[in-house]
Parts: sequence; C-alpha cells; structure tokens
Amino acid sequence: MTEVELDIKQWGNNLGVRLPAAIARESHLKAHQRVRISVLNGEIIIRPIAATALTLEQRLALFNPVEHGGEAMVASQTLGAENW
Repeated sequence: MTEVELDIKQWGNNLGVRLPAAIARESHLKAHQRVRISVLNGEIIIRPIAATALTLEQRLALFNPVEHGGEAMVASQTLGAENW
C-alpha cells in the first residue's frame, strides 16, 4: 500500500489536494478522468468512474449543428484527389 501525507490547499472557494504520481499509478487514475468522491464514517473515498464508449447514436444525439455547422476544414486549394 502506498501512503503519503499531503497538505490541503485553497483553490478558489474550494479545497484541493494534488495526488502524487505513485498514488495515481497504484489507483489507476489518469488526468481528466472522472471520479466519484464520497464520505463514509469520516473517511474520504475516491472511486474512478469507468469510461464508457459512446455509441454512434449517442454521439449523434450530442451533435449541435449550430456549434459544429459549416465546413470542418476550409482550404483555399484542392487537397489530395478531391475535385469540387
């Protein structure tokens, strides 16, 4: 078991603690990964949330034509074998 002592810091209106690489590695946590934090009998528990791959239907449901509308890539010249 890896164990460290850390200081809690002020982060805006919240409190924060940085996880050392050894703790993150042993707990299989990655940057930008979502976690669930709970308190049980005064102890803080951090559990990783398993990433689930979105289906095509779920991805299409998230598509916003206003935000993503128009050409994906604008080029002033023909690229590759395209003929427009």
